[in-house]
Order: sequence, then structure tokens, then C-alpha cells
Amino acid sequence: MIRRVEHDWRLRELMAARGMTTISDLIPHLADRGIKLSDSQLYRLLGSTPERINLTLLGAILDTLDCTFEELVPITVTAADSRTRATGTADAAALARTDGIRPARARIHRPQ
Repeated sequence: MIRRVEHDWRLRELMAARGMTTISDLIPHLADRGIKLSDSQLYRLLGSTPERINLTLLGAILDTLDCTFEELVPITVTAADSRTRATGTADAAALARTDGIRPARARIHRPQ
């Protein structure tokens, strides 16, 4: 069974809930915590889900927004079958007739 882990990035939603609407609202809070990011870096951080993030930056964001990791990045885990399995309940003769191609029967001779 395969377990698929998915996550969301809710930075923009949490900022809006705390009255921060633009990048410039977040910059001074991060600077107080020793984080210096350019406008383009913050824009990418707000606009899309990051693949990797520095733990210092993550900690500063969590402290600035006064939230937990679970609130910022909700994670869902779903389980799915890894592959379909043959159960052996299908009629083998019926499968052979619908195929149209049958292998030639092998003949084994004993050495003389």
C-alpha cells in the first residue's frame, strides 16, 4: 500500500487573518528576527508552495504570525493500493478466447 503525503501552504491566508496584506507588512517583522529576504524572494514565498525552506526562516514566520506548523502547513496522508492484483477468479478459457492470440503448445521429448 502506498501512502501519499500532501500539504498546503497557507501563508497568505494567515497573514490576511492578522491584518498583513502585502509583502512590505511582513518584511519588518522578519528583519526584527534577523531574516533578510529580497522582495522577489518574499513574493515567491507568498505566491507558491516552497519545495524547501530554511528552518530559521520557518521559525521566524511561525513566530511572526503566532501560529503553529500545523496551521501554516496542513498535512494530509492518504493511502492507496500500490497496484492492482490478479485474483484468479476470471475464467482462463474466456480470457484466451477474447485475446485471439494463443501460444503454440510446447512438446517435450525425452532424450533417447
